Amino acid sequence: MKIPWARHPTLTRPSLVRRLVALAAVWSLSVLAAGGVALTLFFSQSSTSRFDNELSVEVDGLLTGTSVDAGHIVAPVSDDPRASRVYSGDYWQIAVPNGSSLRAVARSRSLWDAVLSPPPGGSARLAAAQGKTLFYDSPGPSNQSLRVAALQGRLPELTTPVVFMIAEDRSALDQDVRTFVTTIAIALVLLAAGLIAAVIVQVRVGLLPLFALRREVAAVRTGRTDRVSGNYPLELEPLASELNALMSHNLEVIERQRTHVGNLAHALMTPLSVLMTEAAQRPGPLADVVRRQAEVMRTNVDHHLRRARAAARAQGQGERTPVAPVLEELARTLEKIFRGKVSSIDWRCPDDLAFLGERQDLLEIVGNLTENACKWCTSRVRIVAAGRDARTWTLNVEDDGPGLAADQRQEALIRGARLDESAPGSGLGLSIVDELVRAYGGEMTLARSPMGGLKLELILPRAEG
Repeated sequence: MKIPWARHPTLTRPSLVRRLVALAAVWSLSVLAAGGVALTLFFSQSSTSRFDNELSVEVDGLLTGTSVDAGHIVAPVSDDPRASRVYSGDYWQIAVPNGSSLRAVARSRSLWDAVLSPPPGGSARLAAAQGKTLFYDSPGPSNQSLRVAALQGRLPELTTPVVFMIAEDRSALDQDVRTFVTTIAIALVLLAAGLIAAVIVQVRVGLLPLFALRREVAAVRTGRTDRVSGNYPLELEPLASELNALMSHNLEVIERQRTHVGNLAHALMTPLSVLMTEAAQRPGPLADVVRRQAEVMRTNVDHHLRRARAAARAQGQGERTPVAPVLEELARTLEKIFRGKVSSIDWRCPDDLAFLGERQDLLEIVGNLTENACKWCTSRVRIVAAGRDARTWTLNVEDDGPGLAADQRQEALIRGARLDESAPGSGLGLSIVDELVRAYGGEMTLARSPMGGLKLELILPRAEG
């Protein structure tokens, strides 16, 4: 039988809280259980010992009160009314050894026609313990559980030993033990519950600094802060310091990457600008070829530098960019640029939605997609941004234009591909967006829009809070 929650990731992953609570609970329950057993045994033993002491006193009284008259044993007169009530649970008996058993010569009225059983081992055991009282349990005449005290001694004028026996119903003793066990069990269960609750509280309170450190690291990751700055215990302070040092190192590496990219851009752009200027000043077939190739080289350099900058930013610590203001700004700008063609750009976005990245990158992503939609639409463009889960959000850009066939959609993402040479542009827009999205760990897919045109679906990282 499969247990539906047996493979749940939150239950199968190791948890420090669960481990500490489980260890403390197992240890506490083991100690309490051992203590409960020890207390029960001690109480039972002490109660039985006290009960035996009372029987010992009574059997000594029976011995001292018994006399011999003309060779016959005369039992003492008992003033205990229970000894006169049949099967009352309070019995006495005087017997003599008869082989391995005993022969009763006098007994209490309460026994009626029954006799008390000898101890395990019979008369031989009584003879071995001559003068000592033996205690044992025995069934009574009405299936009672009796506690028996037996003492073998001698009486004057008799040559044979005499066995004196006192028995009492032990149900009251057993009831006391059961009551004690019930009481101690309830008390230990309550104590165990209290201890486990205290352990849970102690662990949760003790690990609060660790949870706070986790929240601060998440805040650094989502761009809400740039350092771990909490006041942590001695055990966590080295970890916080190492995290800060690691983040500082990452920032230095990213800054060096950005500087290197900038230097590379300057080193490449200057010769290209010189080539293009010289070609413009010396017209001719060769100059036209040089100028066209230089423009292609500049476009490629821009493309790869942009990609390198996006990758460097995506690898660094996050920056939080609200999405709604970017969409509003782009919609207003593009409505002015495509006035007369685009009747409206319908955009929708939750106010609290934020992109985990730089504003310039989001502007480039949404701007390229929306501009492409405006170029190819008939009159309407729709942009819908929404949260997908705690760490990602979706962006859908649609238009009511002719759209693309299924076999053309993947080709549209190829850098420099132009499916319609009559339309303006270099064919780099969608490929730039695709590479920027991938640099941030996202995805972009093309589909057919319910509006009739192309639908671009993006999954992008989401900033918390």
